[in-house]
Amino acid sequence: MTTLKQAEGPKYTRILSFGAARGDLTVPNDDLVGPIDSSDEWIRQRTGIVTRKRASKGVNAIDLAETASKEAIAKAGIRADQIGAVIVSTISNVAVTPSMAALLADKVGATPAPAYDVSAACAGYTYAIAQADALIRSGAAEYVLVVGAEKLSQYVHPEDRSISFLLGDGAGAAIVGPADEPGISPTVWGSDGSKWDAVGMNATFEEYLDGEKPWPTMRQDGQTVFRWAVWEMAKVAKQALDAAGVTPDDLAAFIPHQANMRIIDELAKQLKLPEKVVIGRDIETTGNTSAASIPLATHRLLEEHPELSGGLALQIGFGAGLVYGAQVVRLP
Repeated sequence: MTTLKQAEGPKYTRILSFGAARGDLTVPNDDLVGPIDSSDEWIRQRTGIVTRKRASKGVNAIDLAETASKEAIAKAGIRADQIGAVIVSTISNVAVTPSMAALLADKVGATPAPAYDVSAACAGYTYAIAQADALIRSGAAEYVLVVGAEKLSQYVHPEDRSISFLLGDGAGAAIVGPADEPGISPTVWGSDGSKWDAVGMNATFEEYLDGEKPWPTMRQDGQTVFRWAVWEMAKVAKQALDAAGVTPDDLAAFIPHQANMRIIDELAKQLKLPEKVVIGRDIETTGNTSAASIPLATHRLLEEHPELSGGLALQIGFGAGLVYGAQVVRLP
């Protein structure tokens, strides 16, 4: 009987570098409070956000993705043509097709690498890291470009008190490659579609095209999301630590999805993180950038705390679906 060949790859992988790009506009709370009858103080207390980054008209998520990707490629010290796959996590591509990833691969010089988008909202980056790890260890790619890129401001209704003041625009990129020792732990991930209406859009595009609803924008049930994120995601984070074979004492950093500062603080409390663990808090000046938030927060942490390089970070994403994913990674 003829035996098929099956690809084999390296035993271990790790993240080699990060790149980042944020919207060019800085939008303070005071610019948003009028339509929602709120105040700068209320937004700070409820979310921890002081300003958020948003992109100008004509600047799309793929433009931010290109900038972030080129930085990550340069920092990794590889050529773009060595990239064996491009994975973009996004919910804000300007078109259903072609994928943002295919266009991005061309823009950064990674053609003919396979390229595809992942739609897993705020957990998308962790999903893409899991896939990059698997692709490399299976021998399907040597290096993978992973990107979270969003222009959420195009889906904001200024009068929506549930989410309009939370969202920002940005892109974070990472290069994943082979390693001599473990750099990405098993991913704990999943979904609960029964809670689909906790966060998402207030209308479908079909309803918009039929003239039944205005342009679809983001909305959420804040209390439902908060309770789920704090209580259920703390369990997922603990499972990720167990899967990695580490404890909170082994961590150098905790980098959760930048959903809300209160959620971040409560998760850290639930996990009983030691004071030495540095926590990603990019949301204060960037806002919630969905799939881009974890790589953006990681990029900022490494710039502000270069001593974290080589340390372990617990990262966890969670959002619309509802979906979630968490893993422990070694920082570049």
